[in-house]
Amino acid sequence: MAAFHQDTTMRSVVKQNPVLVFVVFFSLALFCCANDTISQGEVVRDGESSSARTLVSAGDNFELGFFSPDNSTSRFVGIWYRNMPELSVVWVANRETPIRDRTGALTLGSDGNLVILDGRNRSIWTSNTSSVVSKNATARLNDDGNLVLSNGENVTPYWESFNLPTDTYLPGMKVKVDAAEGENRCFTAWKSRNDPSKGNFTMGVDPRGSPQIVIWNGPNRRWRSGHWNWQIFTGVPNMTANLLYGFRLVDGNEFFTYKTLNPSEKLRFRIEWDGFEQQLRWEEGNKKWGLLQSQPAVTNDCELYNMCGKHGVCSSWESPMCRCMQGFEPAHWEQWSRGNWSGGCKRRTPLKCETKSNVTEEDGFVMEKWVKLPDFADLVPLLPTASCKDECLKSCDCKAYADVNGIGCMVWKENLLDIQHFKRGGNTLNIRLAHADLGGDSRKSSTLIIVMAVVGGVILGLCIWLVWRFKLKLKVLPTNSSIPWLRSSEIPPSSEVGKSKEYSTDLSGSVDVLTDCPEGNRPELPLFSFNFVAISTNNFSEENKLGQGGFGHVYKGKLPGGQEIAVKRLSRKSGQGLEEFKNEIILIAKLQHRNLVRLLGCCIQGEEKMLLYEYMPNKSLDFFLFDPEKQALLDWKQRFNIIEGIARGLLYLHRDSRLRIIHRDLKASNILLDEEMNPKISDFGMARIFGGNQNEANTNRVVGTYGYMSPEYAMEGLFSVKSDVYSFGVLLLEIVSGRRNTSYRTTEYLSLIGYAWHLWNERRAVELLDPSIAVTCSQNEVLRCIQVGVLCVQDSPLHRPTMSSVVLMLESENANLPLPRQPTFTSMRGSHVDTDFCSEGPEYASLNDLTVTMVDGR
Repeated sequence: MAAFHQDTTMRSVVKQNPVLVFVVFFSLALFCCANDTISQGEVVRDGESSSARTLVSAGDNFELGFFSPDNSTSRFVGIWYRNMPELSVVWVANRETPIRDRTGALTLGSDGNLVILDGRNRSIWTSNTSSVVSKNATARLNDDGNLVLSNGENVTPYWESFNLPTDTYLPGMKVKVDAAEGENRCFTAWKSRNDPSKGNFTMGVDPRGSPQIVIWNGPNRRWRSGHWNWQIFTGVPNMTANLLYGFRLVDGNEFFTYKTLNPSEKLRFRIEWDGFEQQLRWEEGNKKWGLLQSQPAVTNDCELYNMCGKHGVCSSWESPMCRCMQGFEPAHWEQWSRGNWSGGCKRRTPLKCETKSNVTEEDGFVMEKWVKLPDFADLVPLLPTASCKDECLKSCDCKAYADVNGIGCMVWKENLLDIQHFKRGGNTLNIRLAHADLGGDSRKSSTLIIVMAVVGGVILGLCIWLVWRFKLKLKVLPTNSSIPWLRSSEIPPSSEVGKSKEYSTDLSGSVDVLTDCPEGNRPELPLFSFNFVAISTNNFSEENKLGQGGFGHVYKGKLPGGQEIAVKRLSRKSGQGLEEFKNEIILIAKLQHRNLVRLLGCCIQGEEKMLLYEYMPNKSLDFFLFDPEKQALLDWKQRFNIIEGIARGLLYLHRDSRLRIIHRDLKASNILLDEEMNPKISDFGMARIFGGNQNEANTNRVVGTYGYMSPEYAMEGLFSVKSDVYSFGVLLLEIVSGRRNTSYRTTEYLSLIGYAWHLWNERRAVELLDPSIAVTCSQNEVLRCIQVGVLCVQDSPLHRPTMSSVVLMLESENANLPLPRQPTFTSMRGSHVDTDFCSEGPEYASLNDLTVTMVDGR
């Protein structure tokens, strides 16, 4: 009845005062439409009273008002994305003059400028532009995040926030590129995560030569993008189409701007308080910001500015990562040998124009391909008949040149700085050298060519003779005596090879092969002829080559039925391969588990020894994990599945298989990935079988890989199931971080293990996570994995968990994990590479399980 009465009353008012009702509704409509605008006499107040308000852009994308960062009571006027679960600030007005209480106000001053007042009506910030000519100016928050001060008409604005950015670049912003004005450091990072005042890192554009984006740390450069060629920044060769789209030079090439492919997409570039530039995109489904790219890349030290000093070249995948260019040598040999490359390189021989001696030979150029071109280039306009090389030779100051599509002729007259070598992409740099560093005089070159031609002819003739002899040898099938440990009576006919269920060959008879294998458990495996394997691999062609291991090459093949295989061909030059080959046959033939690679057969003919495995189309884990361009393809869900799969495979080897097996060489390159990215442990050449009651053994022949070996094994030759647990812990930390254990080395930490412990102990373990997958992860799973990894790499085997405990800790979200002890040893000392090694010597066991072990690098 009450509702009916109110409705009747309203109708009565409308009938009696229609004009009044129209005015009221019109005023309300104006108020709603003006929610993005502040005019003369209006105020945006702070506080929680009814007079407090904010500006909201017309499309409901952005909001302007007062805010406080996390863990702070200071108040700032800023612009942030609206309707998001986390406060995402893109602009701050009074970043250097915060208000200490909630009495602030934003309004238009008497001169038409925007002004922020504190509780005492004192001005603490103003737009401070003298171009305001109208007392009726208004400020509007546009839907692209730009706050514009104008007279409300379609004329040039008096002032806009896009021209005075803080730490964030939004699509639609224009960044000035002016060679006369020089560097434009238009973006300044926050001082800390919760303090928007100006920090030490800035980002902007250097217009010299061709424009490039630069990050500065104070006065020094921290990273640069390489030069703009009107399509990409040449120092970022993995720029994707999504990142490319919209980067343009506009308005007579005076401004850089960016336009998104999808206008509704929320995208921003931000210089973080710690000096990393991030490109972020809002993921509506996940309700969070997704990281598209971070510069400099956390996993690539070569991204840091001038890592190898002047005239040095940095290659992230090589060891050591720094080298001098051809014609140059380290400026300080002692520092260079210790891994301190900051001193750079110096020229071996002065240029002709730099010396007063009677040098007759002219200077020349040598090419350095696939590189990020040096900093501080100059553009040289060319006449139609001139070349960039000729222009460089005209001046003694010219140290190098590059003729780049989209840019033109670039020359360098200063030291060559910040050169990075890429696996693909980049440009070719032509470095000027004295004639002596190009290969000597023409007479010496001619003599060298003649000698090389004669030697080459002799070698070619010898190769042809060897091939002829080899083909004759292949025509003779092996006899029973040539394969003493295979029953020739069970070798399948060549027409029936591959039918493993009907024709299997019992590996028996040799004491050498079956030393650790009881009579009743001898493995059965099909035997293939050499000709059959050669045909399946297209005669071991280079295009079928998958890679190279410690004991030979691996090739892709195809059986007659269409099944794809991987063929591991033992190198004849390997002095240790035979024992490992026999060991691998014995072990793998008995193992059946979804996370272990499956052995399909073998080939033993003359000196040829080969193993045939199931083919893994996605290669090995390290192919993705340690490649900056591919590691983002392994999101957190896939990485966690890989971690669990490896753990289950090890548990099977240690506890559930018919044989108790210690792998002894667990590492990323020995984890293969099938078509569904499921992990499979491979390469059992180093593995050892334990007896039923045996828990530990000792060896004088230490085998394995630097960075993955447990301390007791590397230093004393003692190994057990806990040795594999240690290797698994290292591998787990590598999967989480996307970095090799041996590649992480600073003055404070010798390895990734030390750094992981430091972060875990400081309660900052999540910082270990690979930034390229940060948006896809479950933080609880990440922290649990890191703690399990640190538990597995503890110094004492007694303190490390068993693989059954590891699997339980990984799969149970509610498991109470023990606290790890700080690791003080690693099996790596000063090595930057993943190097296989072993020590020669007889293998025997001592009564007290203690022997002296010598470890030599191979």
